[in-house]
Amino acid sequence: MKRLVILGGGESGVGTALLGKAKGFEVFVSDKGKIKNKYRNVLLNNEIEFEDEKHTESKILNADIVMKSPGIPDKVVLVKQIRKAGIKVVSEIEFASKYTDATLVAITGSNGKTTTATLTYHVLKNHLNVGLAGNIGDSFAKQILDKDHSNYVLEVSSFQLDDIYNFKPKVAILTNITPDHLDRYEYKFENYIASKFRIVENQTEDDFFIYDADDAVITNWLQNNKIQSKQLPFSLKNEIKEGAYYKNKEIIITIDNNQIIMPTENLALEGKHNIKNAMAASTVAHLLKIRKQTIRESLENFQGVEHRLEHVLKINKVQYINDSKATNVNATYFALESMDAPTVWIVGGVDKGNEYKELFPFVNEKVKAIICLGVDNSKLFEAFGNMVDVIIETQYMSEAVKIAYKVADAGDNVLLSPACASFDLFENYEDRGRQFKNAVRNL
Repeated sequence: MKRLVILGGGESGVGTALLGKAKGFEVFVSDKGKIKNKYRNVLLNNEIEFEDEKHTESKILNADIVMKSPGIPDKVVLVKQIRKAGIKVVSEIEFASKYTDATLVAITGSNGKTTTATLTYHVLKNHLNVGLAGNIGDSFAKQILDKDHSNYVLEVSSFQLDDIYNFKPKVAILTNITPDHLDRYEYKFENYIASKFRIVENQTEDDFFIYDADDAVITNWLQNNKIQSKQLPFSLKNEIKEGAYYKNKEIIITIDNNQIIMPTENLALEGKHNIKNAMAASTVAHLLKIRKQTIRESLENFQGVEHRLEHVLKINKVQYINDSKATNVNATYFALESMDAPTVWIVGGVDKGNEYKELFPFVNEKVKAIICLGVDNSKLFEAFGNMVDVIIETQYMSEAVKIAYKVADAGDNVLLSPACASFDLFENYEDRGRQFKNAVRNL
């Protein structure tokens, strides 16, 4: 009996444990933190051995295979020991994909992957048997065990791609690449780029690669590296023969001489970046033979993703917007770009080596006040201190929202778009977003 050791007792870890047990592995789950009660109960009910608040080396280093949670960096001593012992380390998507024959649509990118994955799922779900997994929703492994859909839309991070060997999506989407998580890639942008492109490494000429042709990082990489799959780029700037482009407020998609044209007037999501997300999602739908009418209706009734430019409330003619999911500068760039009124901007958190220069034009043009919400805000003061009249710091969301309420005038926006990770003051970006929404509702 092969021994499967799982590091991390969260959604992906427990899902993998259940699938592993069903496939005849001897399973052991180990978490350095405390395993949440809902996951602990699943492990107990399924008689899966586990430990938390520690890692017992002797129970881990005898594994045949280790599935590690994407949150655990490679530089952790235990992970180094596992690799040194010659034990194969895989991610959940690698482990689980072996046990399904489903058509996999995998989506990665520094930004836009959650919206694109959710939107793609939304467009497909009325006509195909499809699951949504990866970084969102129920664990991929658990869905394979419980439902085994014939199609999956997977949101995958670079961390999950770091531990694949044979993972091969039928359709791979790369939304964009901007510097992010460089702390996990020896602060080398090229390492992070290589990690993202692993999404296509096992694809053959029967598979498809959909990507943003306006992204110089992606196009440069493709000029210097060969890939097997059929390329279907999308662009806001140039006409595209095979793929999708945007012209005169229409999305034009061509695959194998089969063309569909979609008006964008009534798209539910605003902003240029969302036209790109819509192009990616509708290219997948066109590939999978979904009717044009269905694609259009789905794009027009899609409500968006929580914590991503989510309109919370309007109070005294001030719109409060929750963009807590903006954990890097590029995401905040899109948020500020889409602001059409003077904006009070709440920013800050754990800086992952951010470079704020690209935000300067928007800050000069649209931002009237900045509220810094982090343990250390010195870099923000340095970057933006001379640009706005009001720049204030706090470590409490409730206080940040109260200050914003005082500073904002009728017709303004109050935007939470942190450009940073959340782990200094919050449990995660969802917790940060929820605290913002609660604070707004309590005004």
